Amino acid sequence: MADDLEAEYSRLRFALPVGHLHGDFNVGNVLRDETSHPKVIDLDGFVTGPREWDLMQTAMYYDSFGWHTEAEYADFVAGYGFDVREWSGYAVLRSIRELLMVTWLSQNAGTDSRAADEVEKRVETLRSGGSRRNWAPF
Repeated sequence: MADDLEAEYSRLRFALPVGHLHGDFNVGNVLRDETSHPKVIDLDGFVTGPREWDLMQTAMYYDSFGWHTEAEYADFVAGYGFDVREWSGYAVLRSIRELLMVTWLSQNAGTDSRAADEVEKRVETLRSGGSRRNWAPF
């Protein structure tokens, strides 16, 4: 699977210009300060690269997992001005992000039975091509 995804990634043509990336940009990495202004946290993965990468999690949280509502996702797209789901490389980048979500969670599987159960469920879903709607957030 990883080898296939690597080959597919090498053929991607990104729609947006290269830019600065958070690397793990999602609603869990935004806090509000005492004046309610949003502040982005967890900047250890900050890099320069294809901007589609940072748009993927929000799109997946809506499209694949159902963790965001249609209205929330529409607001996100309106604010950014680009819907990554309409880009031809969306399925490839989504598959890569899903695999990374499983490998990240697996580091806790040996000490957390809930994480172990979730990893098992996610691996089976990746193998079968089934819906990701039952993936639990971690």
